[in-house]
Amino acid sequence: MAAPAGARPLPNGDMDDTMSEKLEGIRKQIDEIDRELLRLFNERARLAQTAGASKKAAGEEVLFRPEREAQILARRQAENTGPLPNAAIAQLFRELMSACMALESPLTIAYLGPEGTFSQAAALKAFGSSASTLACNTIDEVFRTVEARQADYAVVPVENSTEGAVGRTLDLMLVTPLSAVGEVQLEVHQNVMSRAQSLADVIRVYSHSQSLAQCNGWLNAQLPRAERIPVASNAEAARRAAAEPDAAAIAGEMAARIYDVPVLARHIEDDPNNRTRFLVIGAQTVPPSGRDQTSLVMSAPNRPGAVHALLAPFAKHGVSMTRFESRPSRMGRWEYYFFVDLQGHEKDPPIAAALAELREIAPFVKLLGSYPAAAH
Repeated sequence: MAAPAGARPLPNGDMDDTMSEKLEGIRKQIDEIDRELLRLFNERARLAQTAGASKKAAGEEVLFRPEREAQILARRQAENTGPLPNAAIAQLFRELMSACMALESPLTIAYLGPEGTFSQAAALKAFGSSASTLACNTIDEVFRTVEARQADYAVVPVENSTEGAVGRTLDLMLVTPLSAVGEVQLEVHQNVMSRAQSLADVIRVYSHSQSLAQCNGWLNAQLPRAERIPVASNAEAARRAAAEPDAAAIAGEMAARIYDVPVLARHIEDDPNNRTRFLVIGAQTVPPSGRDQTSLVMSAPNRPGAVHALLAPFAKHGVSMTRFESRPSRMGRWEYYFFVDLQGHEKDPPIAAALAELREIAPFVKLLGSYPAAAH
């Protein structure tokens, strides 16, 4: 842009000084805001401590309130005017609530280990980094750990957008005394990591069988001659790749950081929208949050039209069903359990009416939990 008529351009030194003064002013404003944020963070923490003490005095043992946290996050995102995206706002407030809760009573969250799995990433997304995570060897052990009160909650995978339901989680939800108290949706980005100099030097690829399947197309194109070796978890794959210079692992970035393995290629999943849904399970019931989901399992007698009859109450009362999954009952030939997700809370009048009718006609109904629906 041309200088105004009659104006003399500033020497470069003067321009640099002007820009430096402006930048210094901006930095002072940021420092002032940071000091105010620090004051407000600590004020919020003190109020959280006071609230926690009041709950304990009243005999209330449950400190984690999923519906309350979901309402807070929803309000803050609705009030957000940017430029920070809503996902960043949710992450900031999740960490703030996590730190405040840790002052009252740090939570222990069980997950399918070892350290560095997507299950651990989901646990940290649900509870924040101030929670303590406890790795378990199997999904069965995850459930037992919470049932024995060795952990406060657990986060378990229930379905993947590419590979479908996690059958063992569904089987255990059928028999556990625990309930679903929340859910987490995690974008699953697979990465190739190795100490090899390049992909051409890789002769073996370790990963969980589901991750290998999710990256089948990329592997066929980029590593067609490499042996594919399924292992118990992606974290175990990263551990092996760290020790074998001609091997690679397919895993998440958390595993790459923990096991110090360089990432050679990022986001190699065949489906860019690949997501895994996790359930948060615990020993409590959750009041309505305003945006909820209800999970249940039911059985049908082995006769024509039986499944249609079970679904009729939901249609009659206008209840939206978001998931319908069948599993063999193992109690008889060609008999199944049906796992269902509904939009809404069990206390919502339409769902309550539909469940009452369902219990009159179904041989078996178990409510797995009503909980805040995850933001997508």
